[in-house]
Amino acid sequence: MVQATPLLLVLFLALGAHGFSMQKCILTGTWENDLGSNMTIKTVDGNGDFTGIYRTAVSASPKKIEESPMKGSQHLPHTLNHPTFGFTVHWSFSESITVFTGQCFVQKDGKEVLKTMWLLRAHADKLGNNWNAT
Repeated sequence: MVQATPLLLVLFLALGAHGFSMQKCILTGTWENDLGSNMTIKTVDGNGDFTGIYRTAVSASPKKIEESPMKGSQHLPHTLNHPTFGFTVHWSFSESITVFTGQCFVQKDGKEVLKTMWLLRAHADKLGNNWNAT
């Protein structure tokens, strides 16, 4: 059964990366979700592409959680106040990959919020086990 769970990512305010008066949502910076996972988006280039690091706070893997690389793309043009985006995380500590898609919003108080959905694909050792790998 395919299940996508909404994941709320909130700007990690300790970094003070963006002011409250800002009306456009900027993806670069460090973000933290309600479960304590965090990601850092380094830069968004002129094509809307970006890279970064994701560190999950939750995992079903018995291995030690490690930072994992991510690659993504933001919808252009950059003039959109609430851009859509997507990114893939290649988990460094498990045989799985997660894809996220979402949109960035600026709340009335100026706080930037990412609203996302995700799918995780685990490794299936044979075709017969495909049914529960996503």
